[in-house]
Amino acid sequence: MQIKEKYSHLNGLEYLLVHKDDLWEEIISVINSIDAIKCKTKVSKEKTMKGKVLYSPVDMNKEFSIFLKDKRWGESRVSYWVTKSEKLIRKTLALSAEDQKKEIKDSGEIPIFSYNQTDYVKERVAIEVQFGKYPFVAYDLFVKHLAFYVGDKIDVGIEILPMKSLQSEMSSGVAYYESELYNVLRQGRGVPAVPLVIIGIEP
Repeated sequence: MQIKEKYSHLNGLEYLLVHKDDLWEEIISVINSIDAIKCKTKVSKEKTMKGKVLYSPVDMNKEFSIFLKDKRWGESRVSYWVTKSEKLIRKTLALSAEDQKKEIKDSGEIPIFSYNQTDYVKERVAIEVQFGKYPFVAYDLFVKHLAFYVGDKIDVGIEILPMKSLQSEMSSGVAYYESELYNVLRQGRGVPAVPLVIIGIEP
């Protein structure tokens, strides 16, 4: 695979090049190590593509997992507590998980445990490799990366997506770079409020 396009949101790429250039080179190396042909294994059952051999999201994710874990990128979680009260959520948002739970209980509400998980984090940089449906990318960009950033676990989030040229040889409904770039840009310059690098890959 190779990087075809990249977009730097809130100077995400610039931050990496200045402060974590070794990690950026590592990410490029991992992407270049993925054998695209090896991942073209899915025989389509869809009406419009029946019998056509497509790129398999499962196999591509496996390849990324092998190479990233080999370079010691590991899973991380941000835990927090929620409740039905908007006022209380606003009050506890910036607190530690332990203090959130206590504050909610002390206010007479029921604390509900929740968490966000990302598969690949290293040196305060998070990577999401996304070959799933459109809603998953929106969740990554507008919830997951943001939660890790607000929770002071990361400085930059990276989203790896297929270019349209690759997506067109996958099952229908898979998100792709050009569309997700549009979705981010139409929100305005400061949304989401987390430095990001959105990467579009192709064979």
